Amino acid sequence: MPRTTKVDCPGCPPLRALTFDVLGLIKVIEARGKEGEIPKVVERWGEPDFSKSVLAASLVDRKFDPLLAVARKNGLIEVLNPLNGNLHVAISDNTDTSPPPKDEAIVGMHLLSKDESELASRRCTLLSCTTKGNASMRTIEFSSSSSEDTSTNLAQTWKICSSGDVMCSKVDGSETHALFGGKGVEVNMWNLEQCTKIWTAKAPKKNSHGIFTPTWFTSATFLSKDDHRKFAAGTNSHQVRLYDISARKRPVISFDFRETPIKALAEDVDGNTIFVGNASGDLASFDIRNGKLLGCFLGKCSGSIRSIARHPEFPVIASCGLDSYVRFWDIKTRQLLSAVFLKQHLTGVVFDSHFVEEDVTHSAVEIQQETEVTQTVNEEEHVPQKRKKAFKEDGEGGKRKGSKTIDKENKKSRRKSHREIESKQRLRHFSTSDLQSRNDSIGSSSSTYYFRAPM
Repeated sequence: MPRTTKVDCPGCPPLRALTFDVLGLIKVIEARGKEGEIPKVVERWGEPDFSKSVLAASLVDRKFDPLLAVARKNGLIEVLNPLNGNLHVAISDNTDTSPPPKDEAIVGMHLLSKDESELASRRCTLLSCTTKGNASMRTIEFSSSSSEDTSTNLAQTWKICSSGDVMCSKVDGSETHALFGGKGVEVNMWNLEQCTKIWTAKAPKKNSHGIFTPTWFTSATFLSKDDHRKFAAGTNSHQVRLYDISARKRPVISFDFRETPIKALAEDVDGNTIFVGNASGDLASFDIRNGKLLGCFLGKCSGSIRSIARHPEFPVIASCGLDSYVRFWDIKTRQLLSAVFLKQHLTGVVFDSHFVEEDVTHSAVEIQQETEVTQTVNEEEHVPQKRKKAFKEDGEGGKRKGSKTIDKENKKSRRKSHREIESKQRLRHFSTSDLQSRNDSIGSSSSTYYFRAPM
């Protein structure tokens, strides 16, 4: 059997995360209350069905009217309420009920956030891309009162590539640019407002041995929400590449990580650090400015990592994958905070950042009330059971003995018990001395006297 190392898990800060798996289930993980609590599964949405496996997910993380979009294996795209799991709208491009072919599965999806002034009518813009490079952007309008009153407008469609398979996509923070890459598809960037390609990378040169590495991108992420020009991409040849479209078309920095394909990338809020997860369960952080390994996270996963999410406020990241665990890590110490077993292979994880602002105050009040009740019970348990005189209360005008009187009575009782103990000890000493003198007086007598001192 392989050797394992037990890692202490100190627990997580108050947080809320949503996970997605191969059976189409959406599970809500929450850690409530004070710092150091163990997260638990509080809700589960959907029924197990392999044909509804979640391939991609996107969350509009806003305080009011948040939205969650999931792309399923059967070609269905659902827009849900991430607070209670209610379905807003479900759309599909399939004319029949049969699932789409494998080469037309949705591999990338992003729900663009739009600020709407009207509360009765809601609108969202959805960007999706299939394996064969068919990208589409559509506007979905639905009523808040009924899920049947919906309308879908297919705004734009375009082709990402003429050959190869798209395997990853990412949208920047301003939601104006998107990048795509895959097997046989060089990473390229598109302007979403005009639906035009603005940049395409060039393949790296041959190495010193004359070996050319074929193009195979598996993941990508932008380094900053404010700058779409710099991004990092992971390859199937266990390599991480940094691109700057304002500098050149080939990678600015390239470095290797372990010996298995890179499966997940996530950026830190500082814009200089990225988190890398591979197919063998290794998770590490790198300084993307020089490609230096900052350190590996303690507690190796036992399966391929498929998704990494960074909490926008706490220094915490979440990772999940094929070992059916969602794990929460401390970014500063790279220590495992907690791990939750979810039974199915996981495909994605996202954070709900506004959960802290809404629920922690309520939890803190509950904790304070519980603390006050506990202190009251402890005080009642430590009250002396025997008193000379009980407290007397005569209605509103009655008088109650003060704390000084209680202290005097306690001192008197302690003195009395001390005097009783001393008297018993003197009696025992006297009895023992008396026994010794009697034995001496008997001398050579053969009789034996047994005497038990009083206790």
